[in-house]
This record gives sequence, C-alpha cells and structure tokens, in this order.
Amino acid sequence: MIKEAMLYQSLEAGKVVCNLCAHRCRIAPGKWGICGVRENRDGKLFTYAYGEVIAAHVDPIEKKPFFHFLPGTTSFSIATVGCNFRCPFCQNWEISQASKEDSSGGRGHKLLPQDVVREALDQGCRSISYTYTEPTIFFEYAYDTAKLAKQAGLGNNFVTNGFMTAEALETIHPYLDAANVDLKAFREETYKKVCKARLQPVLDSIKLMRALGIWVEITTLVVPGMNDSEEELRDIARFIAEVDGNIPWHISRFHPDYQYTDAKPTPVDTLRKTLAIGKKAGLRYVYIGNVMGEGDFTLCPNCRKTLIKRRGFWVDENKVKGGKCPFCESPIAGVFS
Repeated sequence: MIKEAMLYQSLEAGKVVCNLCAHRCRIAPGKWGICGVRENRDGKLFTYAYGEVIAAHVDPIEKKPFFHFLPGTTSFSIATVGCNFRCPFCQNWEISQASKEDSSGGRGHKLLPQDVVREALDQGCRSISYTYTEPTIFFEYAYDTAKLAKQAGLGNNFVTNGFMTAEALETIHPYLDAANVDLKAFREETYKKVCKARLQPVLDSIKLMRALGIWVEITTLVVPGMNDSEEELRDIARFIAEVDGNIPWHISRFHPDYQYTDAKPTPVDTLRKTLAIGKKAGLRYVYIGNVMGEGDFTLCPNCRKTLIKRRGFWVDENKVKGGKCPFCESPIAGVFS
C-alpha cells in the first residue's frame, strides 16, 4: 500500500528531505531514500511500507529482548521490508536488506493497523512489537497502529537501531511504551564503516527516550574483532550508567551470518567478562543473550535474591509484585503491569 509520508519537507526543484531518520535523505523527484521504501513522486514523499507485513508472529516478549517490560507475556510482532542500516552481520538480512525500490522486497500480505490490533487481541497478546527490521522506516504504519493499540489497552514497543530523529520520537512517544535499542558499537568509525551510519544520533535517541519517559533496554551484539575490546565495552557500560543505571543491558552472543562469516562465535567467557564490566560500571541489570541458561535471571539489585527465572525466552517464575522485590521491598525498575 502506498501512502504519503509523515515528517518530510519540500525543497527547491521538487526535492524533499525526509526527517524520520538521522540520514535525513534529500531525495530528488523519481528517487528513493536509503531505506528503499520511500520515493519522491513529483515533489511529494510516499512510503511503500504501509499496511503490508513481511513478517507477523506471536513472540514471547523476552525474545525482543525485553526482560523488564511486561515479562512473561506475549507480543504480536510485525515488520515490513527495508532498513536504514547496512550491517553485514544482520540476522534478518533477507527482509531488512530487501527493497521496494528494486523490487527485491517482493510482496508481503495486507494487514492494516486495525487488523494488527485485532490479531494481537485475538491472540491474547499484551503488546505489539515493531521489530525484525527497523520500525523507523515503516513509521507511518507503526504510528497509526500504535494509536489504535493504545486505545485498545495494548502496549507498544520498538526494537530499533535508534537512528531516528528527535522529531520522530517526539511524534510517537505518547503511544510508545518501550524501546530496545541495538547499540552496535561505541566507535564512530565502526558505525560509518560497518553500518553505513553514525553513532551519535543513536546515543542522542537513547537519552531522549528516557527523557520522554519511554522504558529503554539496550542490546549489544558482541562481535569478535569488531566491538569486543574491554575498553570499548567499558565505554558502552559507562554511557548506559550515565543515562540511567536501571537500563537493562543485554550482551548477546554473535554467530556468523549474512556477509560476516569470517568472525567466530563470541566466546562465552567474553560475555561473562562483559557482564562483570557492566556491573562494575553501576548497571543494576545485565543479561547474557543467545546462550541458554547463562546470565538470564533477574536478581534484586539490593538483596540479590532471584526474582525472575527464565528458560530461554520463557519465564518459569516471576516473583516481582507491584514493581517491588517481595523479599526486601526494593523497587525493581521496569514496566510490570
């Protein structure tokens, strides 16, 4: 479905500038944005990523991963084709690197915003996740869906690279409850070389999300030889702690995929060391991802009692009551109802 885009400006000679993501693409008539789903048609910007999903599934919220946002519930997860990054290790590259511009995206199936909300309710989900690809590039679709979801009593969350503009965040924040931001590295050169993007806008988004009251969790895929030095991991942990020590940090194990097949899987010992780095930096909740049974329980940061037991993406036991530890009554950061 084709729909006129939000948050764009008209320029001279029929050009437009898209103000959804930090690329701020200046697009000439007949040309497309970096995301491959937005076209300038005679001086107006149109999105091809509306009401047509390439993926729609019911997932445990822990799969996103969210460990402090409605734990133990399910979320109706949707995606369209396209992305504004070009990560060579992307694990969803078949859909994220597809494009409407060159027709590599093919056709998904029609699912309008009201259909998404109805499916979520029918499946007993507590929230809708805009995920798998980058939700910023299907912003109009996510925005309209999120408004209807909020009216229906559902939560909304983005699983995102964080490369959106302040305008986009401020527009959707009344309807966006949570975001898991993929902080891929802490070096501008890595973002430029590997992701074809920039680091600073991601850091700015994380800060703005917290200022707007959006619940934030952060994921870092630890890739050997790219971002796994202790110095860089310490820098990430310190940054998160400076924003808010209650932000959960998910440190995930890399496995070779897409174009990034020369690197080996992340040693589990590296992840254990990173967990210790995060704790030392003052982070209260640090988790190891993509390793079954390793560092995925939620502990009370005060009394250290186990509060949430997980088995993979499933919660076996949740003792958090009213957002507090039942043993010492310390508050546990997150959205639990």
